[in-house]
Amino acid sequence: MEGSALLTDAEPVLKEWLMKRNCSASPRQFVGFYVSLALFSLGIALLLVLNGAWLVLPFTGIELLAVAVAFAIYARHAVDYERIRLFQNRLLIEQMNAEELTQFEFNPRWVRVETGAAPGNPLAIVSRGESVNIGLHLAQHRRKQFAAELQAWLRRCA
Repeated sequence: MEGSALLTDAEPVLKEWLMKRNCSASPRQFVGFYVSLALFSLGIALLLVLNGAWLVLPFTGIELLAVAVAFAIYARHAVDYERIRLFQNRLLIEQMNAEELTQFEFNPRWVRVETGAAPGNPLAIVSRGESVNIGLHLAQHRRKQFAAELQAWLRRCA
């Protein structure tokens, strides 16, 4: 691993793009929100239990469990990103998805950028029968702009 890092450091990066998910809350804020939601829900449930509506308590537990699962799924993808680095002789695509890192390497002279047929489709890098979706974290209106910028930089390598 150290050898490949040294090679990357020696080879100058012509252009680098980093695309991340837009996460509006930090992990600490997220936990604080969940704790306040749980305390509020449990407080109301306890008041209702004291007034004889004991069946509210199990449903409150189910509600809090469902919200916790949703928050866990969100948190797992909160740090997803996509890094595209263009070197003189290679295009390196690094995608982090739910703590799983995937890397693709292409010769920039053999690559073409395809925009999706429908407006909601992602961009794709296609080379020698292999295709990788990119721009997944970009807003729809930015994908076409990014595709044009990437194509311009790829032409510089030809």
